[in-house]
Amino acid sequence: MDAISNMYLSIVIPIYNEEENIPALWERLSRVMAESFADPAKPWEIIFTDDGSRDRSLAMLIDLAKAEPRVKVVEFNRNYGQHSAIFGAFAEVQGQIVVTLDADLQNPPEEIPKLVAKVEEGFDVVGGWRQGRQDNDSFFRTMPSKIVNAITRRTTGVKLHDYGCMLRAYRRDVMDAMLLCKERSSFIPALANSFAKRITEVPVAHAERAAGTSKYGLWKLINLQFDLLTSFSLLPLQMLSVFGVITAALGFLLFLGLVVYRFMHPEGTAQGVFTLFAILFFFVGCQFIAFGLLGEYIGRIYQEVRDRPRYMVKKVHQAK
Repeated sequence: MDAISNMYLSIVIPIYNEEENIPALWERLSRVMAESFADPAKPWEIIFTDDGSRDRSLAMLIDLAKAEPRVKVVEFNRNYGQHSAIFGAFAEVQGQIVVTLDADLQNPPEEIPKLVAKVEEGFDVVGGWRQGRQDNDSFFRTMPSKIVNAITRRTTGVKLHDYGCMLRAYRRDVMDAMLLCKERSSFIPALANSFAKRITEVPVAHAERAAGTSKYGLWKLINLQFDLLTSFSLLPLQMLSVFGVITAALGFLLFLGLVVYRFMHPEGTAQGVFTLFAILFFFVGCQFIAFGLLGEYIGRIYQEVRDRPRYMVKKVHQAK
């Protein structure tokens, strides 16, 4: 990545098994760049990251790079996940404005000029706010997305409507600051807010997935929840402390109540055994949740202490 560059705009696109979408994506994206960013004084580039695809995606991207010198392909040695793929492209970015875009065409490339215009107005981060969402996913896919938005708003203090939309634009200095963060678990939209002064979002169109299936299943969304909770806030640990104080107080009151009840109704003591078991099982369950949360923090600390690379780049493809 050059310290000083006259590159105006960089488009970053992570790719994982998207061979069915790449032709339409390139056709629409190249048309947008030709029509909206034709000024030679404002050069642009497109950086694809192949995140360990097992189909023909990499070969198709390499062909694009051979035919178009403004296309660069970052090849990972295996799959590391969407956010690592974006960071891999960030390391190659030269533009002063950086736009991230998914390859599934749910967020149309035609919306890119709208975000760039907002950055030119002076905003550091511009998020896309999906309008008329066309998701056909089940409740177990859409509800976690809503929870991600709610948790991100809470942990970052920035009240945007849609943190799940990857169609976003960043100023170069914000991107450079994100690259200095070496933690393995990072949620880019939330991390960017840590370094931005002016943040906004713009409504963008949303379409059905052109082909293939979503790479964000329920389990990945659950992992994303933990990334948000443990990477950007101490709130879970603070909540455990408050819950412990409340539990201790309620336990003491329950003890006093049982003592009083024992003296007032000695014959009825055995009748409350099952109630006590229910209360006991509830608090045992709460303890296991607390242990799991503490273990999540400790596990992430262990990952950071090992200081392993976030990803490995096998090769960067670009026409000479």
